[in-house]
Formats: sequence, structure tokens, C-alpha cells
Amino acid sequence: MLAVDPGEKRIGLAISDPSGMLARPLRVIAHTSRLVDAAQIAAEAADQGAVRIVIGQALDDEGLPTPEGRKAARLAEAVLAQTSLPVELWDESFSTQTARETRLTMGVSRKKRAGHLDEVAAAVILQSYLDAHAAQGESG
Repeated sequence: MLAVDPGEKRIGLAISDPSGMLARPLRVIAHTSRLVDAAQIAAEAADQGAVRIVIGQALDDEGLPTPEGRKAARLAEAVLAQTSLPVELWDESFSTQTARETRLTMGVSRKKRAGHLDEVAAAVILQSYLDAHAAQGESG
């Protein structure tokens, strides 16, 4: 599976291992336009042999999409138009905060922590998705 953490300037990507149990950061692509971004995401999913694309969507306290979440939904529609893979939105709440805390826990130096967290946030989103589906006994 390929996960996407959409952002204003950068889009983080993460990939799962073949067993669908572990997520790892993959790379960051620069945001260009919805159509170009969607084509790059679809191409990366194909290159990686992904079977599903999971796109992080920001939700508010009531579970409704925020303005950023609505942008993620539009990106998901554009990706779906570029691939035959299933595309699914997944709550990305706190993914960047969790990514920051993960780097801190791992003992990453302050200088290295100052970088962007987009691909790590994508891995957090994907791991959350994988864990939730493993708990339900689903395979992906």
C-alpha cells in the first residue's frame, strides 16, 4: 500500500512492506497542481507495486473534513481518475505531531529533526491504517 500525506507545499509518501504489516517513509514530492500531483502519486503506486492508495484526510472534532480535508478528498478523486487501484481516505489527525514525537523518541538530533516530516507523517498515517485493519482481521 502507498500512503499520501498531502500538504500545501510538499506531499509525503510512505509504503508498506509486502506483508502489509509495517509502514516506512518513502519520499516527498513537491506540490505542483492537483492533476500533476495525482499523476505522480499514481505513477509511484504503480512503481512500488502498491495494491491500494491511502490518502490522509484532516477531520475536525466532529469527524467532518476540514478545509484541508476537503482538498485531500479532491486529490483522492483526481488520483482515482489516474489509476485502477482502490483509493481510500484515512483520518490523518495528529500524524505530523506523532511523526515529530517519533523522531524525538528515536533520539534524532535537534538539527536533523528540524527537517520536514512529510514522509514520516505519511508512514504514521499508513501504520494507523494497517493497524486498524489488522485489528479487524482484514487484509489489504
